[in-house]
Amino acid sequence: MLKIDAHNHFWRFDPVRDNWITDDMSVIRKDFLPPDFLPVLQDHGFDGCVVVQSSQSESETIFQMANAAKYPFIKAVVGWIDLQTPEVEALEKRLDMYRTAGSVKGFRHILQGEEDRAMMLRPAFKNGIRLLQQYGFTYDILILPDQLKYAAELVAAFPGQRFVIDHIAKPDIRTGSIQDWKKDIAAVAAHENVLCKISGMVTEADWKHWKKEDFIPCIDAVVNAFGTNRIMYGSDWPVCTVAASYGEMLGIVQHYFAPFSAAEQAAFFGGNACNFYNIDAG
Repeated sequence: MLKIDAHNHFWRFDPVRDNWITDDMSVIRKDFLPPDFLPVLQDHGFDGCVVVQSSQSESETIFQMANAAKYPFIKAVVGWIDLQTPEVEALEKRLDMYRTAGSVKGFRHILQGEEDRAMMLRPAFKNGIRLLQQYGFTYDILILPDQLKYAAELVAAFPGQRFVIDHIAKPDIRTGSIQDWKKDIAAVAAHENVLCKISGMVTEADWKHWKKEDFIPCIDAVVNAFGTNRIMYGSDWPVCTVAASYGEMLGIVQHYFAPFSAAEQAAFFGGNACNFYNIDAG
């Protein structure tokens, strides 16, 4: 079974486009490209990765498709497309093109940054999700804890659509104030068409003083809610490097899952991602 990092990013740094990279994140204010990541994956025994969009344009999707065409270790692309466009026929043509191309397995919108916290429930957005289901694409849900209640409504409306929550919906690990998040993540997990990426946690902790123990309550909550067949590992590289090296970040989940069975670990570290993103594990 392939060992897959189910969440990473590549970019050619643009200070205007990438203004989300703040001064305290200066370590990632530079280019991060496939040749930079391949040795990191190899050093830690991974066979491949899923690259996820970090800017909201179709040029981003095309850029990541080109990377996947050149570097076989990129097993899937999660791109961006305007799900809310009123030009439905044009959207269908784009989706058909991406389906034919093969490397694009799903899409994502940076919902966490939207002023309208319930944007995912707009009729136009939901129509886009309906088309994703029709064309067989997955959808990554990037949100903050206050949006989990809207996510639960969205996934309930499309029981045949495959969804995954990115970064466990970014609970407040730094302060440990996670009671509402635990209740809301469990409500989303009640829907069998939703998975969860255990990823991005170090950036929600105290960047300079985190300990492995800080993450256990959140991982416990996710594993208890989703079970071992609906969770997947993601590094969020290179963003994770603002708070930890790849090895340090990986060590958090390796330590946590060490008591689990070999089959459960294989599912978390690759099998579930392959099934979700329809990655050829042969």
